[in-house]
This record gives sequence, C-alpha cells and structure tokens, in this order.
Amino acid sequence: MKSTLEVKLREWRTGAGFTQAELAEMTGVSRKTINTVENGVFVPSTVLALELANTLGCQVEDLFVLSRPQLQSRPDHGDVRIPTNKIRLA
Repeated sequence: MKSTLEVKLREWRTGAGFTQAELAEMTGVSRKTINTVENGVFVPSTVLALELANTLGCQVEDLFVLSRPQLQSRPDHGDVRIPTNKIRLA
C-alpha cells in the first residue's frame, strides 16, 4: 500500500511573506525548484527539506506530511481491511 505526500511549502512560504525567488535564493536553489516542490512534481532531498524548514522556522514535518490510505473494515470478511483510496506516491 503506497503513501501520499502532502506538500505544505506554499502555505508556509506565503505565510512568511517570501516569494518563490526569495526562498530559492535563501536556500541556494532555483525558483523553478521551489515551484516544482510546491506543485508536487519534485520531492526534495533530505538536505533541501531541512534547509527549507530551517529557513521558514518550522519542522520538516510541517512542510511535508506523509499520509497513508485509510483502511476500512469489511464485516463480511472478518478482520480483512481494504483501502478506501488509491492515491499513490510516485
């Protein structure tokens, strides 16, 4: 069963009053990198995730949340549980 990654970088960045270009400069990456991370196209390295969190004054877990599909019990199958969504992390 695959997990999904919820990215909250945009919310934290705009809440801090930074543009993508400003955050990129402060973390040593391109504006395009910030954009692709915010849009879920690119998953950052551990080092970049730590840099982003440090720059924004938060924890990595505030920026990136790993969600697992919720399971639902099926009474007709005893203890067998089935996933209720099929979103996968690429």
